[in-house]
Amino acid sequence: MASTGIGAPKSQHVGRIFLRAAVTLLMVASLNFILFRIIPGDPAALLLGGARTSVTAEQMEAQRQNWGLDRPLFPDQVVDYLSASLHGDFGYSFKFRGRHVSDLILERLPATVALVGLAQFIAILCGVMLGLYAGWRRGGAVDHIVTGASLALYSTPSFWLGMLLVVIFSTALGWLPGYGAYSPGAISGSLDWLIDYLRHLALPVTAVTLGLIGQYVVVARAAMSDVVTEDYMVTARAKGLNRGQMLMRHAFRNAMLPVVTLITLNLGYVVAGAITVEAVFAWPGIGGLTVEALNARDYPVLQGIFLLLGASIVVANLVTDLAYGILDPRVRQ
Repeated sequence: MASTGIGAPKSQHVGRIFLRAAVTLLMVASLNFILFRIIPGDPAALLLGGARTSVTAEQMEAQRQNWGLDRPLFPDQVVDYLSASLHGDFGYSFKFRGRHVSDLILERLPATVALVGLAQFIAILCGVMLGLYAGWRRGGAVDHIVTGASLALYSTPSFWLGMLLVVIFSTALGWLPGYGAYSPGAISGSLDWLIDYLRHLALPVTAVTLGLIGQYVVVARAAMSDVVTEDYMVTARAKGLNRGQMLMRHAFRNAMLPVVTLITLNLGYVVAGAITVEAVFAWPGIGGLTVEALNARDYPVLQGIFLLLGASIVVANLVTDLAYGILDPRVRQ
């Protein structure tokens, strides 16, 4: 009976988290649909390439009926959109004629995950460790150097860092390529292709990493600085615990709470890509696809990308809430 009493609050807590995530995702999908439907302009005209002079009114109306645009916006079109989205059907691209939006996104997604995912991993590993150490040794030389450099990186736009890296390491020194994901003529799947891909990946990953590492250092340092002044840390010191025991038993776990929030939320943006950095390096990812869709007013592609981004953020918040329950049992009460 005792185990049931303990397990019930935990299961209720997890159930509330998943229910909140599902409702939020439904609201995001509905809002994503409505926002693109209230944009000025006739979708049928865009589907026909904007050739208003050569298309009759009957042909335009037939196109609207074919795509269901003549049906009521709510609930017919909204329900159809939500049902199709659940099955991974985001419609067809205006710019890339005959291509499914889901196929375009899946085609570009690996490049973005490789770029932003690797950059996030490096930034999290280095930034959190440096921030926690700076907060643990606050006031020292390492703290001043790390904090100053992190604030400078945090306030510097990633695209500017990218252009600076291109000028130095690609244009001036010629060490690394600064454009695209691979060299022309590279044979996919070979060892030379992999090395070439990693060389092309080096500069954009560095640009994104430098743009991210500053915020991890700042947040981790602030969290650790608050923890070391808590009463339980003073009590631990009075008990005779050494600095290593105090750090691992008390400080580290409590300092990680705000850091986990930042990590999971940033991981939610992995699928969105770093649009400005991808534009600088002509990286063939989701960011580049977003720019192409914006220039071409390709609303179905933009709609699919925004829905993917919204879903990734909702999932990231879901993981954050679950992680909070593990790190701090009081959250489950």
